[in-house]
Amino acid sequence: MALDELKSAIPDFAKDLKLNLGSVIGNSELPQQQLWGTVLACAIASRSPKVLRELEPEAKAVLSAEAYTAAKSAAAIMAMNNVFYRTRHLLSDPEYGNLRAGLRMNVIGKPGVEKVDFELWSLAVSAINGCGQCLDSHEQVLRKAGVDRETIQEAVKIASVIQAVGVTREAEAVLAE
Repeated sequence: MALDELKSAIPDFAKDLKLNLGSVIGNSELPQQQLWGTVLACAIASRSPKVLRELEPEAKAVLSAEAYTAAKSAAAIMAMNNVFYRTRHLLSDPEYGNLRAGLRMNVIGKPGVEKVDFELWSLAVSAINGCGQCLDSHEQVLRKAGVDRETIQEAVKIASVIQAVGVTREAEAVLAE
């Protein structure tokens, strides 16, 4: 199992990450599609080739072709949106918020999977990318759809652990050079 290989590659000083990775993925109460779509989108967003290489095969094996593509789409569209909306939020001139974005985001309206799943994946990627405006927006959509806070927090926990594992693995690779 790729998850076990990834866990075994985490250095001893990051034992908490190893334990948390096993817990947030192995003991998740999310349905398999939500879980593995979140894992795949976050592995992509982590920008860690090592993490993506280890987690992608299992995600691909579990997800339907449509869900696999939608999870990758969530990572892609949020890579753009998180930069754009985070920047508009951080600029001190509030007038930027009144300007038309003019960016195509069609996949958000027709993601190819249940809207709730895509929103959950988008929220998790937004957590990694640190866009408060996107986090708020996706959280509100999820809450209006009846998703409980525990499910939302579960996705954020997955995002935080995958990001931390990616950072740790990449740092160790650099230090080993």
